[in-house]
Amino acid sequence: METQVNYNFYPNKEVTIISAPFSAGQRNGGVEKGPKYLLKHGLKEDLEALGWKVSLEEPLKDSGLDLPPSEISQEIFEAGNSRMRNPTIVGQATEKIFETVKSVAHRKVFPLTIGGDHAIGMSTLAGFLDAYPDACVLWIDAHADINTPDTSPSGNLHGFPVSFAMGLKRDLWHKQFDWLDNARTKLLANRIAYIGLRDVDAGEKVILRELGIAAYSMYHVDKYGIAKVVEMALSKINPSGKSPVHISYDVDALDPLFTPATGTPVRGGLTFREGMYIVEAVAETGNLAALDIVECNPDLAISNVHEFDTIAAGCAIAKSALGETLV
Repeated sequence: METQVNYNFYPNKEVTIISAPFSAGQRNGGVEKGPKYLLKHGLKEDLEALGWKVSLEEPLKDSGLDLPPSEISQEIFEAGNSRMRNPTIVGQATEKIFETVKSVAHRKVFPLTIGGDHAIGMSTLAGFLDAYPDACVLWIDAHADINTPDTSPSGNLHGFPVSFAMGLKRDLWHKQFDWLDNARTKLLANRIAYIGLRDVDAGEKVILRELGIAAYSMYHVDKYGIAKVVEMALSKINPSGKSPVHISYDVDALDPLFTPATGTPVRGGLTFREGMYIVEAVAETGNLAALDIVECNPDLAISNVHEFDTIAAGCAIAKSALGETLV
């Protein structure tokens, strides 16, 4: 049934699914299969049923950048106390995704990016901010993903996207990320809020506190309830209530009971309904203008049920964000 939800920035209801089958930002093979499985599950058709005109773009197609970690040459970049894994391929892939997101957003079409690991978040944030400099961000995740090269315990770049979009510790970056210097707008600390945090590295906690970033952990969800948390988050990053909102959604924000096939599951997460409420509530404001869904990894499922549940949850996030309602 066609949605009755209004989208202030997309009156023509056009959405482009940007397929980003990328996995080199971490070390688990299989997450590059996420887009294929989401599409196979009927994502495109479900959005069309909601009344959206849907197109598909594949910025990594035939690039050789969509291979699993086992099939790429592993690279470790170290400089002083800085450490990054696979910066060359991550930089190359994220630049391509950035250009696609930027192009889609400038055409006034809703960019729905499906990954792939969360390293692609640096691309989607930078690309969307290029078109909408006043945009704000909700980062829905068990993890903060705001490590810098000198704070990351692992060097895995799926833990860096927020810091790169903000331009933090620029002097420590590998040269392959120079493309970010061409991004029109850097993400500001008062324009991002987190929901669902429960596994934050020590260095990330320092960054969050020093920058005063709004960070709502599962403690806050338990204390206030998800509706109040969403309200508080939006009031922090979008006080005028008029700016476009970009949601970057890692499925590990949900409890592993609901999304078991993901790379870094952490127990004690959002319930399925809490997870859907977040995107429903933002959509209801009319300001939802971009969405990422990342870290579905069918290879980590130990049963067909685990695979189905995780992919179905990813599709449900998209459908709830783009207008599906319970009644």
